Amino acid sequence: MVLGLGMASCWGISMYYHDPASAQYGLAIPGILTLTIALILSVATRTKSPIDLSRRDGFGIVTFGWLFAALFGAAPFVWSGIIPNPIGAVFETMSGFTTTGASVMWGLDQAPKGLLLWRALTHFFGGMGVLVLCVAILPFLGVGGMQIFRAEMPGPSKDRLTPRIANTAKLLWGIYVALCLVEIVLLKIGGMSGFDAVCHSFATVATGGFSTRDASLGFYNSVYIEVVVTVFMFLAGINFSLHYRALRGNLQAFWKDSEFLVYLIIWALACTVMTLNLWHHTAPTLPSAIRAAFFTGTSVMTTTGFATADFDLWPAFSKLVLIVLMFVGGCAGSTSGGLKIIRIHILLKIALREIRLFLQPQAIVQVKVGKKPVEAGIVSGIAGFFVIYLLTFVAASALMCLFMPDLISAFTSVAATLGNIGPGLASVGPMLNYSQIPDAGLIVLTLCMLLGRLELYTALVILLPHFWKK
Repeated sequence: MVLGLGMASCWGISMYYHDPASAQYGLAIPGILTLTIALILSVATRTKSPIDLSRRDGFGIVTFGWLFAALFGAAPFVWSGIIPNPIGAVFETMSGFTTTGASVMWGLDQAPKGLLLWRALTHFFGGMGVLVLCVAILPFLGVGGMQIFRAEMPGPSKDRLTPRIANTAKLLWGIYVALCLVEIVLLKIGGMSGFDAVCHSFATVATGGFSTRDASLGFYNSVYIEVVVTVFMFLAGINFSLHYRALRGNLQAFWKDSEFLVYLIIWALACTVMTLNLWHHTAPTLPSAIRAAFFTGTSVMTTTGFATADFDLWPAFSKLVLIVLMFVGGCAGSTSGGLKIIRIHILLKIALREIRLFLQPQAIVQVKVGKKPVEAGIVSGIAGFFVIYLLTFVAASALMCLFMPDLISAFTSVAATLGNIGPGLASVGPMLNYSQIPDAGLIVLTLCMLLGRLELYTALVILLPHFWKK
């Protein structure tokens, strides 16, 4: 229903801007069909007594929910003819819902407004998870939502802000919408049209990266716009529970959170060393180096994927830093992708513990975050996640070598989709896109986006035979 209503609203915008008839029909017909199917399913599955969802139910609903959302969401692109290839359309839509920002579309500057807004809405819905949005609605249908929230929320630990999961979802979306609205106003002040401000705000706070311009934010060549977007990308990469506490008056919450401090240190260090490297090699002045390094570094680390410069032409050291940031990602509980800062932090703690145990085998060394010890189950889970992430990355990279012209393109296309970043290097660099990749390669990368957004376990668990047993 949410997707159908979204298509309907974009249909209205398409008529307002006098888009071609193909674009208007491309939004109207799939919107009507999606709403009709949703209403039929709603009536057919209505029950009088509450339904208790198991953990397995939650995983199934989330994984298949994302798949069906991508399939239904691709219909406007195919129906309008703007992406005639269904596989390319599903890739584009999955990229939107998973807030990856990888695209197969060209000619965005002349594209129908209604379809550009639909692309932006896929980011908006996917930012905090279209199913977390539904958690606020499910209680009215007599369905509990904790299992969906557990499976959907990014990060290794879930920070419930209120006792009831529906209230938590509403609070998270309230913060999310508030950030979008503030950014829309600031971008409008900076000279963007209202339409572009809305689309770029959705893409920024969702850390998605879809733009309305082929040149992305480089089209505007505005320091003010880049500063605003950099600030909101950075905020979107922070655990949203910290924003909630800050809005409640607890501004110290940021400085007392060890994950945020590590996030801040990695961000500042990475952007600073890239600034110095660019200033030494390619940037004409220090301010231009700062501008390019901090915007691009923030965009990649928060997995947003906006571009103002062709960083594929940067010195090798700066490109290496960007590749590392692709894997790091933002904080748990944010809209960012990647491994997440908290996992990186704990993995480093595990490594230090093993080094100390090598020197002192009889010592009892706990892994701590801040001053609190981390449960053994979480430590082993994070170590297991890291191994699965690397194995998935290696396997997908090997497959992409069959479809890409060089190793760097194959390597970074997987890093950029599994980490939900968007642009990579070489043939998938920031000034290019994924349109030249064959269908088989697009399918591999589409699955990478889904696995990355659902943090591997949620999607991979459905492949186990035990999952299907009653």
